Amino acid sequence: MASLQGYVDHRILLILQDGRSIVGVMAGYDQKSNVVLSDSKERVYSADEGVEEIPLGLYLVKGDQIVLIGEVDEAIDQSVDLATIRAEPLPPIRY
Repeated sequence: MASLQGYVDHRILLILQDGRSIVGVMAGYDQKSNVVLSDSKERVYSADEGVEEIPLGLYLVKGDQIVLIGEVDEAIDQSVDLATIRAEPLPPIRY
């Protein structure tokens, strides 16, 4: 992965190979692209209900499980009512 230094101390979104979406503040990373998130929450999407946020707290994600890392615009993220969003969960990636 390209350098992750620019994401440290910023709120990011991780999409994992098993389809999970995790949002948190990047506290650190290592040479294997393992990522440590603080104040993290898993966002669980449903076609029938709104998005549920499950608090995870301090969370370590193995680098080989990460599909996507993106910075979250906090102002936009705060303005979105997650209870009104309906979406199918992402399926896991199969090789």
